[in-house]
Amino acid sequence: MINPSIFKAYDIRGVYDADFNDDFAYQLGLAYCQLRREELGRDNFNIVAAHDMRLSSPILYKELIRGLIDGGANVVDVGLLATPSFYFAVAHYKYDGGIIVSASHNPAAYNGFKLVRQMAAPIGESSGINDLKNLILAGGLSAHHTKGELTKKENILVDQVKYDLAYVNVADIKPLKIVIDTANAMGALYLDELIKHLPQLSIEKMNWNLDGTFPVHEADPYKLENVKQLGEKIVELKASLGVATDGDSDRIFFLDEMGQAIEPGITRAILCRLFLIDKPQSTIAYDIRPGRITYDTIIANGGQPLVTRVGHSLIKEAVIDNGAYFAGESSGHFMLNMMNEGCYEVPGIVLLKLLVELSRANLTFSEYVKPYQKYFHSGEINFKVNDTAEKIIELKEKYSSGKINELDGLSIEYNDYWFNVRASNTEPLLRLNLEAVSKEIMEVKRDEIIQIINS
Repeated sequence: MINPSIFKAYDIRGVYDADFNDDFAYQLGLAYCQLRREELGRDNFNIVAAHDMRLSSPILYKELIRGLIDGGANVVDVGLLATPSFYFAVAHYKYDGGIIVSASHNPAAYNGFKLVRQMAAPIGESSGINDLKNLILAGGLSAHHTKGELTKKENILVDQVKYDLAYVNVADIKPLKIVIDTANAMGALYLDELIKHLPQLSIEKMNWNLDGTFPVHEADPYKLENVKQLGEKIVELKASLGVATDGDSDRIFFLDEMGQAIEPGITRAILCRLFLIDKPQSTIAYDIRPGRITYDTIIANGGQPLVTRVGHSLIKEAVIDNGAYFAGESSGHFMLNMMNEGCYEVPGIVLLKLLVELSRANLTFSEYVKPYQKYFHSGEINFKVNDTAEKIIELKEKYSSGKINELDGLSIEYNDYWFNVRASNTEPLLRLNLEAVSKEIMEVKRDEIIQIINS
């Protein structure tokens, strides 16, 4: 049972037992081994396997490992891990690749797989996922003549946190009260280890116990309704800030002391400045969706801007190809190119850098971000439409007088507003992001485009 639509631009994802089943995980293991064997040019290779806390993950994990071993891979079983910790394990210990069973922020019924090569280099639609799709759908995959072996690797979080702490001086972090909501998902594991090294912080944990049913709210902090509870707790406790992570913890979000969500584009701009201090004049990558404060900040701080397509795997590929140092996506993915340590999301380093910066600035979080709030953003608005391509063509014709960019979907720029519309790579949706120089213009143009899309 395989629905071909599970093969996405960035990973493999769908509804468990509807779009794919346990046997698919086994077939994926065989196909991945065939792909990597051909790429590496050798039979002996070591592959990391990990999984999240979803209810279907243990059985899928078992079948995935069985497929990898039958496919000839030596499997390094790292068990229950957040995605950035999985990436760290692949890159830091110099393994030949890896697969994690996870559907990131999707609802409980979903599951999936994220795949990487050595150094945690992403496998995306144009860099291997379509090859795997073709191998699996063609059928006929069989076990290799030599089976691989299974070993376990422990203490990964200890090593990862030690590595991440080297990016800051912990003594520079002042005593702060912080509320953290991990949505009963994978961020709790890493953050528990990190918190041990930050005794000056007062931490209030929310929705901390791992639970693949997501009993309180979805593990997607990009949706404001999912950080409402966190915002209320910040105000109640008079905390300095709030932190939220998504389902597999490769995205991180922040709220100020008033319980208001910081737009990820603003978080990205702040981080651009901080990482440019570490590495002056470096190239900084960001996706094409509106968030002009990022461009402004990169230029103002002597960096070189690099615009990419949307999607963590596509951004990473651009970062690696162009030698960029830091990258941020509008949806909360923040990636660091650590060269011989790989390029992947580093929410722990991001949190540490931000805590040091807020401690240094001696301002409330809302005061600190105020200079970055130059533009007015619509937020991401999603539409279910019958034909996304047709709507994009219609919008291109309507706004043909603007500056047009078709790097990813359709981006159109005028002097006082700019927007991007694109078909989602993970869901059957058309996504709109619009930004303007004033709230009034943003609202007028947002509503105008919404009317066109809905017509």
